[in-house]
Amino acid sequence: MTSLPPPPAGPSAHGVFCSFEGGDGVGKSTQIELLAEWLREHGVEVLATREPGGTELGLELRAAVLHGGHVSARTEALLYATDRAHHVDTVVRPALERGAVVLTDRYLDSSVAYQGDGRELGAAEVEALSLWATEGLLPHLTVLLDLDPAVGLARLAGRSARPDRLESAGLEFHHRARRAFLERADADPARWLVLDASRPVAELAAAVRARVAPLTGVPADGVPR
Repeated sequence: MTSLPPPPAGPSAHGVFCSFEGGDGVGKSTQIELLAEWLREHGVEVLATREPGGTELGLELRAAVLHGGHVSARTEALLYATDRAHHVDTVVRPALERGAVVLTDRYLDSSVAYQGDGRELGAAEVEALSLWATEGLLPHLTVLLDLDPAVGLARLAGRSARPDRLESAGLEFHHRARRAFLERADADPARWLVLDASRPVAELAAAVRARVAPLTGVPADGVPR
């Protein structure tokens, strides 16, 4: 099998890039909103985005990959990589280059967990694909909101929207993805912050702020450590 060319390593040298990861229903969007509000109160430019769906093209890809007709596991992985390549090129990198803090709801670790381990395509292959697509861009910080998949999916049960392709993939699929997230975090603690998503929202937000403050230069006075 031909290997993908090795990507350049490391995050952008300008702004601060933070990704939020975890299973469905863990509260990523809530924590992103709270962190963005806190940073903006301190005069920081913040871009809150998501994958897939952070661009006009991404919205089309999101609809196709999550709610469209059947696609194979490899096609699914390639659609996510396509979205990620375009998202980084047109949204993430420009924001980082002007010094903004970029907060994304999911990034390449989701592909490794869901397609690499959940779909059993191979974590190394899926990671290599995403790194190639993004020219090696990695977050300065990845916040993992960890929760029993059964609990997270139960939180979503009352929504009016029908489950998407990943939400309906089965509990064992979600357990494999959870294990993958935890293994990646354990292997790179400098990049990851792992939090128990069953904790109160305010406690989680305080823990996130404590880790983000030194990265952004925002005074950490009053931020619990």
